[in-house]
Formats: sequence, C-alpha cells, structure tokens
Amino acid sequence: MTYDSTDDANGGSAGTGGGSRWHVPAEGLRAYARGELAAPMLWSADTHLTACAHCRGVLAEAADPVALDAGWERLDAELDAPRPGFLESLLLRLGVADHTVRLLAATPVLRRSWLGAVVAVLLLTVAAGHSGAATGSPGLFLALAPLLPLLGVALSYGPALDPTYEMAVVAPMHGFRLLMIRTVAVLGAVFGLNGLATLALPWYGAAALAWLLPALALSATGLALTARLGPVLAPSLVGGGWITLLLVGHAGRKAVTDPLAPFTAAGQGVSALVAVLAAGLLFLFRDRFDLNRTRGAGGGGGTA
Repeated sequence: MTYDSTDDANGGSAGTGGGSRWHVPAEGLRAYARGELAAPMLWSADTHLTACAHCRGVLAEAADPVALDAGWERLDAELDAPRPGFLESLLLRLGVADHTVRLLAATPVLRRSWLGAVVAVLLLTVAAGHSGAATGSPGLFLALAPLLPLLGVALSYGPALDPTYEMAVVAPMHGFRLLMIRTVAVLGAVFGLNGLATLALPWYGAAALAWLLPALALSATGLALTARLGPVLAPSLVGGGWITLLLVGHAGRKAVTDPLAPFTAAGQGVSALVAVLAAGLLFLFRDRFDLNRTRGAGGGGGTA
C-alpha cells in the first residue's frame, strides 16, 4: 500500500506516529471508515493503525460518529452473546431456526443437573436389576422407567415449573408447537438414557423393553390432560394412577416371578391403545395450549 511521507514538524515524527514517519492517505482513511477499503490495502491499513496514533486520530475525525457508535454496540452485543454449546451448534448447522434452538437449550429438564439425576436413578435401578436377576423380571426398572419421561415432559412446560416461561410466551410459535418441540427433545433424551439402561440388562432379553409402550402411554396421557388440568395436576394424577396400577397388579400376582399386568402381552396392547387415544385427544385439545399460555402471560400464573 502507498503511504504519505510527512516530516516531524507536521506531526509525523516517531513520537506521534508510534515509531513510523509514514501515514495512510486521508482518502484511504475515509474509505477505511466507510468500510470500502479493499485488500490488500485494508490489511496494510489495519497493521499501520495499530502502531500509529496520528492516523488513528485522523480516522476518528473522518468516521461518522453515529455509525461508529452503532458499530461499538454491535461489537458489545456480539461479545456479550452466550456462546452456543455443542448441541446448539449442531442443531443450527442442521438448519433449525435459532429461536427454536434457544428454546430447546432453555428447556429446564435438559440441563445437566436433571440429566445427571436421571442417570443416577437409572444406575440404581440397573444395580437392583442385577441383584434381582434370579427372579427373571426387572420389576423395579420396568416400574420406574415409564415415570421418567412423564416427569420430564411435566417439568418442561408451564409457568409454575419453567423458569424461562416468559421467553416461551413471546416465542414466535403456537403453544402447541412449543410443547411438541420440547416434548420431542425431552423424550429423545430420556428414552435414550432408558435405552442405554436397558442394554445393561441383557439377560432379561425383550422383557427389559416392556417399559417403552407404558412410557409412551403415560407421557401422551399426561400431555392430553395437561390441556384441561394444568402441568402439575395432570402428570400427578397419571403418575399416581400408574403406581396404583402396579400396586394392585403386585397384590394380585400368583407367583413372585409372574410379570405385572402392564408388562404382559395384554398389558402392552392396552398401553399401545391408550397411547394412540391420548395422542388423538392431545391433537383435539391443541388450541387450548395457546389459550392457557395467553392467560398465564396476562395473569402471571395460569395453567399451561
């Protein structure tokens, strides 16, 4: 790049020029301020400006103060913006909208504390399954695994349980769609962990997968009832009903080695039917999630 040569009397001495008697031409500085200076002259100007106080002063006078302030604001916003994690970056690369990625990242039950607690619970149930392998049925694991997705979905939506609920209210999407996005994320995470726990019980064979259909039935039923009863009462009733069913089934068993009713062939069929019916009801009630979300935003504590 070409520089102007100035003498010491004109402010171009080593003392004022940071050790250089050469300066960027005034027209070049104006083009630099407008963002119109092209490489390689741009690279030379960048290098020179870091060491030349005189040219930095000329540049400050040539720059538009409003544009300069706007540039600093954009820089501050970029520096203060949270850096996306691995999963967020992956979703963005796959074409998922940034506001959707942010809502997923803010889902309470996808935080490490919740997932760590789920892993700890599953490890304990797997250990119990190892100790009870002689019975031929992983009873504790099968009883607990369907409750984890239900609890995760319940904690992912609603003003009483979601600390990011205000952000969800103003999100550019319907409440039902938001619920489905978070539900898929939660179920994907919890079902994945349950699946890994199932692999740790290989001697039970296909019987260790008997939790899958009940888990779908409980989650779908809890979501369908949430539209009517809210995000706290609905999963509480569904979870209580599941525990009651297991207790009744346990009391009615003829032998300790007999599987509980929900984990028999008939029980699996009933679970699949309940899951389908609940999914249909959830679709019919989908508009209530938008209505309840609006009430929650206006009153500060409505159901979701």
